[in-house]
Amino acid sequence: MPIISLKNVSKTYKAQSKGADRDGKLVERVKKKSSRLIEAVKNLSFDIKQGEFIGFIGENGAGKSTTIKMMSGILYPSSGEITCCGLVPYKKRRENAMNIGVVFGQRSRLVWELPMSDTFALYKEIYRIPAERYERNVKTFVELLEMGEFFTTPIRQLSLGQRMRVEIALSMLHDPPVLFLDEPTIGLDVVAKKNIRDFFRERNGRDGTTIILTSHDMKDLDTTAKRLILITKGEMLFDGSAAALKSRYGDESVAEFTFAGAPDKLSVAFDPAKRKLSDIIAEAGSRGEIENVEVKSADIEDIVRKIYNG
Repeated sequence: MPIISLKNVSKTYKAQSKGADRDGKLVERVKKKSSRLIEAVKNLSFDIKQGEFIGFIGENGAGKSTTIKMMSGILYPSSGEITCCGLVPYKKRRENAMNIGVVFGQRSRLVWELPMSDTFALYKEIYRIPAERYERNVKTFVELLEMGEFFTTPIRQLSLGQRMRVEIALSMLHDPPVLFLDEPTIGLDVVAKKNIRDFFRERNGRDGTTIILTSHDMKDLDTTAKRLILITKGEMLFDGSAAALKSRYGDESVAEFTFAGAPDKLSVAFDPAKRKLSDIIAEAGSRGEIENVEVKSADIEDIVRKIYNG
C-alpha cells in the first residue's frame, strides 16, 4: 500500500481579471463575467511508497507547490482523490499534521524573538512528543546540522542558512514518516546546501523517512532523489529514475578538446547513438595535436532546460 496516493487530482482557481480605471490605475473587476479559471493541476495521478526519496520538478507555475499543499492538507483538490498515511489530508488536517513535516523555503514558522531552544520546547507540547524522544531528537539534530553554537540565540540574529537548518529540524522533531520540502535550500550558499543535502540523505537512508523535494537547484535533486516526477502546466510529463530521465531525454553528449600550444577549447555536441566518439576524435585531431579530451553526458539541469524549451 502506498504511503501517498493521488488519483486524477485537479486544482482549479477562480481569478478576477484586472482592468484600468480612468487614471490608469489597476482596479479589480468583481463582476462574475470578468473572472477566469486557472487550472494549476490537471488530472495528476501517482503513488509514492514508504521510504522513497522523490524529486518533484517543474518550472515556475507548473503546479509543484500547489500539489504539495494538497498532499499536505493545506489546500483541497477541485476533483480527484488524495491519501497520505491512510488519511485524506484536507479532511483530517489535525491527524495528518502529526504524520508529516513541512518546510517551505520562502515561509517561516519561527518566532522571531525566541531562540531555537524555546521554539523546540513549544513544538514539543504542540505535537505531544514524549520527553525521551524529544531529548534524543534535539541532540541528534543539533549535532547533525551543527546548530550548537546558536542553540540559545534569538532567531532574528541568525543567518538565512542557520534559520533554514532550524526550520528543517523543527519539521522533523516529531519523527514524521513523510517530509515535504518546497525549495528548502533557496538562497543558501554552497556549503550550507551540501550539509542540508547530506542530512536529507541520512534521514532517508537510516530512518526510511519518505521525502518529497522540490527545488530549482538541480544538484539538490541529482544528488539526493532516486525518483523524479516532472510536471509542466499541471500535467505529468515524466515519472521515473534519474537514469531513466537521462536515457530518455539526455541524447546529447559534449566532447571538449584541448590542443597542445592552443589556449582555446573545442566543444563538440553529439548524439552517441548516431556518431562514434572515435570518429569525432579523428576529426578533431586534424586541427592539431590533442592534449586532452573530456566527454560529458547531459546532467538533469540540461535535460530539464531542453524539455521546457521544446
